Amino acid sequence: MDTLTRIRAFIDVVDAEGFSAAARRIGRSKALLSKYVRELEDELGALLLNRTTRQFSLTEAGHVYYRTASEILKEIDNLADLVRAGNADLKGRLRVSAPRTFIDAEIGQSLIDFAKAHPEVSLEIISDDRFVDLIEEGFDMAIRITKLEDSTLIARKLDDFRLHICASPAFLEKSGPIGHPSELSRHACIIDTNGRSYSNWRFVEKDGSGFSVPVGGPIEVNSPLAAVRAAVSGLGIAAVPDFIARPKIAAGTLVPILEDYLTTDRGIYAIYPHRRYLPTKVRTLVDFLHAWFRRNAEN
Repeated sequence: MDTLTRIRAFIDVVDAEGFSAAARRIGRSKALLSKYVRELEDELGALLLNRTTRQFSLTEAGHVYYRTASEILKEIDNLADLVRAGNADLKGRLRVSAPRTFIDAEIGQSLIDFAKAHPEVSLEIISDDRFVDLIEEGFDMAIRITKLEDSTLIARKLDDFRLHICASPAFLEKSGPIGHPSELSRHACIIDTNGRSYSNWRFVEKDGSGFSVPVGGPIEVNSPLAAVRAAVSGLGIAAVPDFIARPKIAAGTLVPILEDYLTTDRGIYAIYPHRRYLPTKVRTLVDFLHAWFRRNAEN
């Protein structure tokens, strides 16, 4: 039995969080998987799993081995995928992380359209507002709405991103004109806790210098859609992503303010790990999303 088969068995067991679950998932017997893992441990001269009758856990050596072996196997599979790309249909499983803000908005349709265009790809979308660790948590790609910072990951910009500071016409009529962001501290603001600096809104002075304004108000919610509803209802001023605020602004139920002070350093990015052999399915998804955003920006 070759080492690669034993490594795959070990990773299958860890990913499934148990021998029985792994056996059911991949269609092999529990005894065979246990045999492969035991042979791998004998070959390495190290214990990888702490086993009990009810559960198991990774040893320190197991953690190190799992992390590195997973990456090696991905490179092997990606290389095979690259070689087959010209002679076979696009197939496989794609695990993607995306913010709930993205998934729940109209632009979330981009992923649905990809799934429709490539039914042979199994697309698993995990909606999560935190920045997942792509390698540690086994994601092929992530969509992030952020200011791009130095990273070991590869990023491709899909679209620009900006926030609108807006409120209902009735609220603004009652509050009076708001001429500078510093005045927001004196007004009721709706806090979307998804933001990384949710209670300190960032702005840029007309000379280009950045500053933040502490804000607070009657409601905090971890949903920009709920924040929009609260703003439309007249509860206060909200900072809302452009792709969510745009229809309300067009309809006149929200009015944008302080447009000259908004930051423009953020974007919507497709993020994926730096690998020597990028899987064809990942490259195809990134290309599809890039084209989708360009096409919809033109419409």
